[in-house]
Amino acid sequence: MISLAEPQSLEEAVADWPRPSRTVLAWSDLAQGFSRSWMWTALAVQDIRLRYRGSVLGPFWMTISTFVMVIAMGFIYAHLFHTDTRSYMPYLTMGLIVWQLISTLITEGCQTFLATETVIQQVPIPFSIHVYRVVCRNFIVFAHNLVIVPIGLVAFAIPLDWHILEAAAGCVVLAVNGVWVCIFLGTLSARFRDIVPIVTSFLQVAFFLTPVFWPIEALGIYRPLAELNPLFTAIDVIRAPLIGVPVAPYSWPVLLAATVLGCCITFFLFARYRGRIAYWV
Repeated sequence: MISLAEPQSLEEAVADWPRPSRTVLAWSDLAQGFSRSWMWTALAVQDIRLRYRGSVLGPFWMTISTFVMVIAMGFIYAHLFHTDTRSYMPYLTMGLIVWQLISTLITEGCQTFLATETVIQQVPIPFSIHVYRVVCRNFIVFAHNLVIVPIGLVAFAIPLDWHILEAAAGCVVLAVNGVWVCIFLGTLSARFRDIVPIVTSFLQVAFFLTPVFWPIEALGIYRPLAELNPLFTAIDVIRAPLIGVPVAPYSWPVLLAATVLGCCITFFLFARYRGRIAYWV
């Protein structure tokens, strides 16, 4: 049984007076939550076990589903886009795997605080623990899906070099983005319940507007528009190194700019409304 909180003594409660500023409280929440990695990691693993309770393959069902989708779509869309199947299949595979991670981070991010309503109202732990829990859970599933990657590397004879480290860096940046996305959407969804269907509808459209399954070269002179899409850049910094092609020139600058901007806006929102989340859920 996991202990979710440590009791606060009277001396510690008195020491908290005078009350720190909202900025200090928000930063302290993020730092204390991150320091309790044992807690949100255990909760993330527990979520996956409960989700696939009674299943023989567990999260690998997602891997099998992705594999079947790649096989079904690969030959058809390679013909439609007039591309070589051997180059298109790895492109499609990594595109779908990374997109699944991004889309689930966004959709489950909306439920970050709503799904843990009982815990928030009864147990005094940092709000950020629920955020790290969502991000960790989705990256565990993402790791299961990456089982397909070695198969593709061998099947299509894709060479690997030091650029593989660029994909690892992309995963780290994507995890940071996952944190601010969960805080931002989780806070808004706690206050406005219409955010969830709005975000779901947006993702359905974004899937077709983002070069996930269609090659970016198909846009021709309009290619720069897609290269400035933050969703594409998040996919490209992970996908390109793993399929042996260079990352698009604007991918890292756009992704890092979006990360910094998102973190700043979200921290301001979290600091301003952190104390109201327990009342909104």
